[in-house]
Amino acid sequence: MGAALKRYRVMAYVVGVALALLVVVGMPLKYLADQPQLVATVGPVHGFLYIVYLVTTFDVGRRSNWPLTRMGLVMLAGTIPFLSFYAERHVTRWVRDAAPAPVTTG
Repeated sequence: MGAALKRYRVMAYVVGVALALLVVVGMPLKYLADQPQLVATVGPVHGFLYIVYLVTTFDVGRRSNWPLTRMGLVMLAGTIPFLSFYAERHVTRWVRDAAPAPVTTG
């Protein structure tokens, strides 16, 4: 489960940064400065990365036995700027709280 969570966390950050770059920098450049190059470059990259984010979210959700509504809401977090960072913190907490305590011998 640890590897799946790590993959999800990396993708949540990457998708969040790409979307923030697209919305905060790219869109103003496109519509206020008539320079669409950043949107033309980052837009498709974000689209591909979002698909990878969906796969990693599904993987963590399946392994954690989440209800479909939770999985869907976490997947949608990659479409709203900065929400993937917030969702990542909650997902990490949910997964770590649900993990069994390590067995210690002593």
